[in-house]
Amino acid sequence: MPISAPPSPRRAPVRGASAVRPVPPEVPSRAAPPRLRPADREVLWLYLMTRVAVWTTAYCTRWLFPASGDARVPAPVLSSFEHWDWGHFLNIARDGYFPGGPGPGDNREAFFPGLPLVLRAVHVLVPHWTVAGLLVSLVAGAVAAVALARIAELHLPGSGAGRRAALFLLLSPCAVFLAAGYSEALFLALALPAWLAARRQRWLLASVLAAGATTVRVSGLFLAAALVVLFLTTRRDEGAGRKRDAAWLVLPGLPALLYFRYLYGRTGDPMAWKHAQERGWYRHFRAPWEAWSQTWHEAFDRTQATGYAAQFQADLLAMTLGVVLLAVLVVRRRWPEAVYVALTLWALGTSYWYMSVARSTLLWWPLWVGLAVWSVRRRWVALAYLCLVAPLSTVLAITFMSGRWAG
Repeated sequence: MPISAPPSPRRAPVRGASAVRPVPPEVPSRAAPPRLRPADREVLWLYLMTRVAVWTTAYCTRWLFPASGDARVPAPVLSSFEHWDWGHFLNIARDGYFPGGPGPGDNREAFFPGLPLVLRAVHVLVPHWTVAGLLVSLVAGAVAAVALARIAELHLPGSGAGRRAALFLLLSPCAVFLAAGYSEALFLALALPAWLAARRQRWLLASVLAAGATTVRVSGLFLAAALVVLFLTTRRDEGAGRKRDAAWLVLPGLPALLYFRYLYGRTGDPMAWKHAQERGWYRHFRAPWEAWSQTWHEAFDRTQATGYAAQFQADLLAMTLGVVLLAVLVVRRRWPEAVYVALTLWALGTSYWYMSVARSTLLWWPLWVGLAVWSVRRRWVALAYLCLVAPLSTVLAITFMSGRWAG
């Protein structure tokens, strides 16, 4: 009787999604992968190609959509990225929060200090402020794309879901903000590795990275809450090790407390950040149904110019998508991700009207991971997604680069 050879410890690659098993979220791996794998290189190449596409769009926008209809000379290509919130980040990095003394000013205290601090540090080596901001986003976006791909691969190892998740994010309708000197890329460059570290139960690293994310955006607090839920649902052992790891989870809240303490010392108002949001962006608390109703009114009742009305429509669509995503996460009992998305939707959906909800989809990594996994199992999903978002991404990129509101 022939003796069969023992099974090889290395699995042969398989084709299709049905042959691969997702890694259960409750049993994360502690093994650290190599620093840069072949799959990471593929993602970075994809990232580079999308950056070329962004700069091609910027070049064409300066020629085809000048500020003046009879312009004979296009504006500098860097001016494509010097719009809206970039001015606030630049002013904070260059002049601080209160250059004219404590007072409302231009409400720049509504922005967390993480990006301005990094921008000021990079400016020491890169004298041009806009170039410095673009460089920060360029590097941060690369880190975020690789981290997102690795997170997706945890769900379907060896399926190519990681590349798809990165592709879906980089071609998403609001992806232009990952290239501009905005805070989304830097936040993701800290938040996604934090999540990846937590999935591997490296809680100190996860907490430090999440603390960095909190310096960039208030969404870091939502990430911290998700990390706590992940810890409670995955960490099974008892004793000193568990208590130590639990203690690290306090770290992400400290940057927000320090920032609020700084604002209190300068203004006497412990809620100066929130009040700046209210003054500048109408983020007064309202019931969710009232916020939806007001946004619908602005979107469809001809009270706004068409450009602004279109953005309100986009925010309504994004909020609907977020609610659907939350429902899917709850049904699948993905409680940590559900907490993150729920807190984000609550923060965005309880103000006077919706603002920047569509842009916030960039930060919903469960959306991009879920789409990637779905597209592996249903091949038509990727084609449908790309056909749908390609025109939207181009239109929103041109809108932003030509100086119109695309938030």
